[in-house]
Amino acid sequence: MGVSLRKSGRGNGAVERENLLELEELARSAGATVTGTSLQVREAIDPATLVGKGKLEEVKIEARLHHAPLIIVDHNLTPVQLRNMERITECRVIDRTQLILDIFARHARSREGQLQVELAQLNYLMPRLTGRGVELSRLGGGIGTRGPGEQKLETDKRRIRERVGKIQKAIDTVRRQRTTRREARQAIPLGTIALVGYTNAGKSTLFNALTHAAVLTSSKMFATLDPTIRGVRLPSRRRVLLSDTVGFIRDLPPGLIAAFRATLEEVQEAALILHVSDISDAHHSEHDEEVQKILHELGVENRPRLRVFNKIDRLSPEDLAAMRAARNGNGTAERGAFVSAVTGEGLEELLAQIDAALPVDPITRVTLRVPISDGRTLAMVYAAGRVLSSEPGEEQIGLEAEIPESLARRLAAYAI
Repeated sequence: MGVSLRKSGRGNGAVERENLLELEELARSAGATVTGTSLQVREAIDPATLVGKGKLEEVKIEARLHHAPLIIVDHNLTPVQLRNMERITECRVIDRTQLILDIFARHARSREGQLQVELAQLNYLMPRLTGRGVELSRLGGGIGTRGPGEQKLETDKRRIRERVGKIQKAIDTVRRQRTTRREARQAIPLGTIALVGYTNAGKSTLFNALTHAAVLTSSKMFATLDPTIRGVRLPSRRRVLLSDTVGFIRDLPPGLIAAFRATLEEVQEAALILHVSDISDAHHSEHDEEVQKILHELGVENRPRLRVFNKIDRLSPEDLAAMRAARNGNGTAERGAFVSAVTGEGLEELLAQIDAALPVDPITRVTLRVPISDGRTLAMVYAAGRVLSSEPGEEQIGLEAEIPESLARRLAAYAI
């Protein structure tokens, strides 16, 4: 269910209808069966019911005809609107934010992801507890009823605040642990790259294609919540780290962005950002704008970036040629590659562009004598370079290797 305002200049509601289609995809990702949609064009938002009592009566009848127990609204509802809509329609009502939170609760697997989702849920539920019943507890079933995991939170705001405090401390601990791991990775001079893009743009499929990993891929929105980091070998033989991150979406709740700050730090620390777009989606330009907004909120809008136009396998040769020509003809200085993560087309070109975009750190051949007890140095050589030969001794191991020049300078004391 959506609403379009005439004063917005979109009197025909075309954009809102497109948004409703996206809401349908979100609902299906949450496990719902969509039985119908409704869009109202009006002059202004009704502060009490969003769309007016008459429209809600129509929705009530429609819901009864389809035996639908749940109404999902493509709008962020106030507590008053939520209560009034449920009272008039005699159905459970959730808004877009709660639907997204529900999907996140389904897909969070790591302790870190679960903590971040729980924090976002609690911050969302706090102002909406008044007048709500036990459906907000962990024991609820169905979409929008996955409580944040504390019994009877809906009746005790004090306990919610205490729980929020504990979660924030736990997330701070997670953040420190991630910082420690990041510093350990940075001790080995590897470039870091972060994949970003609108949800369902094919980031995880691309990640698997580049790293030969087996990260979960799904057509459902927000299939990836927990970041995954793997190594990638570039054409220059340099090794870099690639991070797969949560997908972005329009009107992503600010509280959710704040809650997932620890996860999104991988984007903030990246030397290069790969902005993945589903080029086969007719609305990819609007999706790209939403991604740009979130990158701005994260303070990385000026970070070196490479555009990746994915899913070219879904385009006809004529459409693909037209898109390439349009991009080459618009005079943009932004680098980009047309790829298909499914078929592998264009991936070699993408790796070459990544190689060119990262700071230059040429590969050099060295001969080293490293103490066998110095496992840290040995690990750096094997992780960052390519060992051509090794000759173990009683106390030292001789290595002939191709490594980045920056690492060779750091290991000058071991050079022969």
